[in-house]
Amino acid sequence: MHIAIDASCWANRRGYGRYTREIITSILDVDVRNDYTLFLDSETEKQCPDLTDRANRVVVPTTFAAADAASAEGHRSLADVWAMTRAVSARKDEIDLFYFPTVYTFFPVARSLKPLVTIHDTTAERHPSLVFPRWQNRLLWKLKVAWALRQAALVLTVSNTARTAVKEEFGLTESKVKVVSNAVGPEFRRTDPGPETGGILAPHGLDAGQRFILYVGGISPHKNIETLVDAYCRIVNEAQFTDLRLVLVGDFKDDVFYSSYQSLQARLKGHRAEASAIFTGFVPDDHLPHWYSAAQVLVMPSMDEGFGLPALEALACGTPVVASRAGALPEVVGDAGLLFDPHSVDELTAALRRLLGDQSLHRALSLKGLDRASRFTWAS
Repeated sequence: MHIAIDASCWANRRGYGRYTREIITSILDVDVRNDYTLFLDSETEKQCPDLTDRANRVVVPTTFAAADAASAEGHRSLADVWAMTRAVSARKDEIDLFYFPTVYTFFPVARSLKPLVTIHDTTAERHPSLVFPRWQNRLLWKLKVAWALRQAALVLTVSNTARTAVKEEFGLTESKVKVVSNAVGPEFRRTDPGPETGGILAPHGLDAGQRFILYVGGISPHKNIETLVDAYCRIVNEAQFTDLRLVLVGDFKDDVFYSSYQSLQARLKGHRAEASAIFTGFVPDDHLPHWYSAAQVLVMPSMDEGFGLPALEALACGTPVVASRAGALPEVVGDAGLLFDPHSVDELTAALRRLLGDQSLHRALSLKGLDRASRFTWAS
């Protein structure tokens, strides 16, 4: 069997890219019987020295990398999309199955291919103004997803919660949507404090013993970081928490998604807390376990999540998680973390106060997190 996969999202630095890289790598690890070909654009290939060489590769000349062009305020050119379509169509008789790991980089393919398409969540449909600042981009997204659904033989998604949301949002039948869950790689594990961790934290002004609240993810409006900032600014004024820092890990300079960086800076300034909050910018994957392990807690305050991969990564590192009761986060975290209403600063503040002030609870959730994370593996 000859299986073709769109690898155009390999270079993406957020969840779409992580899922693309890890699911392709995992498929190639377990399946030695079938032949695989990766399709990607030439600009993406230039950005991906880590692209696997265990599959055939078709590189299509384009003007822009797919994950860069498909931005919150832009779109891929018709010429680039058409180039990808032509390249696949020229080989359609050789291909038995075509797979898009994310609808984000979908492009039309020959009708006969009837591809598998992964829709990670319905955040853009439920909260369009938090994902796209302009109505034109909301319309383009809607058209792209509609075309993908029209062509897809099967829609995949990443959690049971997302499956329900996708079915309801797009009116799909039970048999049309299947779950292929996110997972956590073996590199996400507890790291001991030491020179390597110190060397990663020090450039950001953090000592080895510094206590901090951690956020990892996009610096975008739908991530609801404002609620975290407000809760942090309350708790840091309490006597037992004055040493706490807030660390926000995520690309705020070159990310193509809708950014809330400027508004967050203004909010911190309004609270007179800009000096105690740290924006690290993009952090390489191999540094993330050190950040998780050094943190007191990871907070995910999102308004919606199809999965919430940073929560799982933190649990795998033994770091307690405080997450909103939104989207799939309760499904992922289970009883290994504390949950709060994403609209309530009071609830988040109370959860942080409880966790940070109770070492026995902190230890218990750390152990539960390790067990919880072990259930999510690419091998299964």
